[in-house]
Amino acid sequence: MSHTIAAVSTGRQVSAIGIIRLSGDDCIAVADKVFSLNNGKRLSQASDRRLYLGTLHDKQGRCLDQCMAVVSRGPHSYTGEDTVEFHCHGSPAVLAAGLEALYLAGAKPAKRGEFTKRAFLNGKLDLTQAEAVIDLIEADTADAAANAAGQVGGVLQKKLAPIYDDLVNLCSHFHAVLDYPDEDIEDFGLENYSGQLKNDARQLEQLLQTYAQGRILKQGVSAAIVGKPNVGKSSLLNALAGYDRVIVTDIPGTTRDTVEETVLLGATRLRLLDTAGIRETADTVESIGVERARQAIDQADLVLFVCDGSKALTQEDEEIIELCEEKENAIALINKADLGSEVDPGDLPFMWVISVCAKTGEGLDQLAGAVDSIFENDIPCDGSILSNARQFDACRRACEAIGNALKGLRLGLTPDAVLTDIEEAMEAMGEVTGATIREDITARIFERFCVGK
Repeated sequence: MSHTIAAVSTGRQVSAIGIIRLSGDDCIAVADKVFSLNNGKRLSQASDRRLYLGTLHDKQGRCLDQCMAVVSRGPHSYTGEDTVEFHCHGSPAVLAAGLEALYLAGAKPAKRGEFTKRAFLNGKLDLTQAEAVIDLIEADTADAAANAAGQVGGVLQKKLAPIYDDLVNLCSHFHAVLDYPDEDIEDFGLENYSGQLKNDARQLEQLLQTYAQGRILKQGVSAAIVGKPNVGKSSLLNALAGYDRVIVTDIPGTTRDTVEETVLLGATRLRLLDTAGIRETADTVESIGVERARQAIDQADLVLFVCDGSKALTQEDEEIIELCEEKENAIALINKADLGSEVDPGDLPFMWVISVCAKTGEGLDQLAGAVDSIFENDIPCDGSILSNARQFDACRRACEAIGNALKGLRLGLTPDAVLTDIEEAMEAMGEVTGATIREDITARIFERFCVGK
């Protein structure tokens, strides 16, 4: 028996439609206490997955809203349990009062991610699908949404399940022969599984190689804006953000620390880092900012070098250019195009050199095109891209364990020694799908979710 939980699943802001969701063994009986169907029947008599018009009442029995209700009986529901949803007008006051009435009728407040957690525990979703739900909710690009939607649909699970099944079959065959020597079971020969293990390792390696793209897909491109003081770095960030995110003055050294802002530039999500102007300085605070700017160059996926195009390049510019040349992805921006240009694009050793004006927005479209070209995704965003750091780490450990098992085979180790590595790989794989996940890890995963999901 599972107790009935209830929550608003559409947030607390004003909207056209607001949904109150319930799940649990007696949720239909609870809902019957606060909702009257216009046809005179009760929700317990309602057909599954059909919308019914009726009246939602508050704790005092007053009419709160004329709204729709839908019942989905388990196991044919999202959570695998009986569920009820009220589709109301999206007044936060109506939703709060309706929720309070449901609590008085016997429902309990849902915890963060509890609906999806119940779906996982009831076998409606494996862990890759459950984690993809919150990724889909949080997606802020079409590619990220498409990949998360594919994983909700089971694409990643279908890639991992055959590998896990191979490992289970290998271990079960060994233990069957060991535990039942008198039974007519095919002799166990570990060498017969060598080809299978190599294929499994290869499949995992291919999946792991998608993580670099998946990380950018999910988290965005880390882009450091660098240059000497007063070349317009902060103005550029403000122009890309669409508002005055950073203080801009004519005084060199105004920006003394890295400032982060996430923007959508073209089709690419950028996590912009506005850094302190890189120069020699005796100011202790500014020098710390300069060091952080150098670190940002090292750690960024993309470096945007900014110079003042109205003035000739200086030694400070040249030194920063040398730092940027070590990066695989770098774009040079000749700023202040409205003031004329003293900088020849040919003098800048970058593949991409773009003239811009952060003040007027000139050249930002070309910048968007360049960024999209650099980070163009040639992997289909269909759910097959590994974008979750926890899943990546577990798959990496599984691949290493299979590699150790293959090494043991080559060295002629006994089957029980080799199977220790196989079982380690199984445990790591199980952490991805949820087959061997510990309760504390499960709880931590669903803490990412919002209430009502």
